[in-house]
Amino acid sequence: MSDFKVRQVGAPNTLEYRVFFEDGQKKPISPFHDIPLFANEAKTVLNMVVEIPRWTNGKLEISKEETLNPIKQDVKKGKLRYVRNCFPHHGYIWNYGAFPQTWEDPSATHPDTKAKGDNDPLDVCEIGEQVAYTGQIKQVKVLGVMALLDEGETDWKVLVVDVNDPLASKLNDIEDVERHLPGLIRATNEWFRIYKIPDGKPENQFAFSGEAKNKKYATEVVHECNEAWKRLVGGQADPAGVSIVNSTQQGTKGFNDSSIGNVPAANPQPSGPIDPSIDKWFFISSSSI
Repeated sequence: MSDFKVRQVGAPNTLEYRVFFEDGQKKPISPFHDIPLFANEAKTVLNMVVEIPRWTNGKLEISKEETLNPIKQDVKKGKLRYVRNCFPHHGYIWNYGAFPQTWEDPSATHPDTKAKGDNDPLDVCEIGEQVAYTGQIKQVKVLGVMALLDEGETDWKVLVVDVNDPLASKLNDIEDVERHLPGLIRATNEWFRIYKIPDGKPENQFAFSGEAKNKKYATEVVHECNEAWKRLVGGQADPAGVSIVNSTQQGTKGFNDSSIGNVPAANPQPSGPIDPSIDKWFFISSSSI
């Protein structure tokens, strides 16, 4: 959406790196709370916030805890986090990001997965041919969803395609993905199952035996998480450490127009170096592959 721009502060691949967002008047906004989920009145086209471009390894994400929720690189034990290359996959195999104005409620147990939400915006895998950039707002349509069970929590992965992709007119539900992009659903399942193994963690598990549910089911998940977000910013749900500060949602508990003065000015810097070990291939042996 041309109305939203990014404000880069610092150098990629450093602890200080942040990508803030601003509207057409250069007013800072939250990509979590201020960018609308739906991009058309029919609610068939959605806005996706791209966090991680395809083929890259840096684990970038909307910061739930920081005011106005900039994108930053995840950190563990003081070090930047990167996903490993699990052969034959290199980095993330889709443009990866989140739906704004959605929230997976950690106090609510989903009746089908029997697990509570993971306290994040909904994760999105965009499967079009264009490689996106961090902070890009894509207009996408929903095709299906997988339910990763990550350390006992429901972690939905919504499959979408950019509405401007050359294949968009042919991709309207989950079975179309297998027809026109054979192997992608299987590769997506494999990627999420094994990507933590190089870090010494066990293989991830899925609800529904790893099946990708269809567009109708996925759309219901999106609407449920949008309703949960409304409760979050409205003060009817425990924020569980999430910053609900926003600059446009008047009437919500988190509305605070003065917060925009705390956002630093743009200060883009060249990317910092990445440890060469991040390029290493890992060959994973698994009975499920």
